[in-house]
Amino acid sequence: MLVITGGGGFIGSNLVALLEAHTLEPLVVCDEFDCTDKWHNLSERRLYDIIPPLGLLDFLENQKSNVTTVFHLGAISSTTERNVDLVLEQNFRFSKRLLQWCSLNRVRLIYASSAATYGNGVHGFNDSWNLDDLQSFAPLNPYAWSKHLFDLTLAQIREGHVKDAMLPPQIVGLKFFNVYGPNEYHKGSQMSLVPQFFKQINESGAIKLFKSTVPDFGHGDQKRDFIHVDDCAKVMLWFHQHPELSGLFNTGTGQARSFNDLAKAVFKAMKREPNIIYIDMPESLQAQYQSFTQANMEKLIRSGYSQPFLSLEEGVESYIKDHLVKNTYR
Repeated sequence: MLVITGGGGFIGSNLVALLEAHTLEPLVVCDEFDCTDKWHNLSERRLYDIIPPLGLLDFLENQKSNVTTVFHLGAISSTTERNVDLVLEQNFRFSKRLLQWCSLNRVRLIYASSAATYGNGVHGFNDSWNLDDLQSFAPLNPYAWSKHLFDLTLAQIREGHVKDAMLPPQIVGLKFFNVYGPNEYHKGSQMSLVPQFFKQINESGAIKLFKSTVPDFGHGDQKRDFIHVDDCAKVMLWFHQHPELSGLFNTGTGQARSFNDLAKAVFKAMKREPNIIYIDMPESLQAQYQSFTQANMEKLIRSGYSQPFLSLEEGVESYIKDHLVKNTYR
């Protein structure tokens, strides 16, 4: 039995679809749906059960002889959430309780960290799991901090700083970079830029990008490592198929691309001529804005992962043509 927390969400539902195609193990989703249309993300999936977050640990305890792997993707993922106590409870303390259960019951745990843990990137994007290296990073918002705290907790246990604590038989943390792709309609303003640009073009014929506030980057030339959600799901499946591997791993393409590149890719996929308008960046964003992110992928490649990643142009085109134009889910 495979348990996927956040399995109704963006990355989670795409992982569920891939697992469904590659395993016969029962799939259990842990998520909450409130009054959103997020349930559509799973409407075509073959599920054994759906568990609310508050009932997860009881469910795991009752099914501990059946559960083999937990994919922990559930979290408050909004980078603008300011209720720090809520973020810490759901992203950090709940993750620690899940870690303890997996460790005691020898269940594998593959979890979502985040590239946001790197902060402003001044110390690079090296996915070392050494405690000293991790402590050099300074996250810029509560979401990133909560993810960073969990990475630090694991490093402390791994290096023997916590008496009598242990880790699961497989523990993998994935630092996802800028993910885009189908099944993110429910995220609203937190959707990736591809559907936001798609909407802007349909409404006004133009895309708005922030002006640069640093001399090293021109307007719209700030860069991100954009990765299609299909590639994220493939990495998680690969680790599930290699239980002997543990560690903290970047999950990006290893190739930073500019926002101008992204905008042009969206225009091309929509068969429209580029029309980009540069606007001032709000002062509230300037202090926590990253002008450059790029995953160092050497560690994952050294571990044996050899599947190619979709290029920005390939990923954007498939997302727009297969989903956004048709307003369909996976």
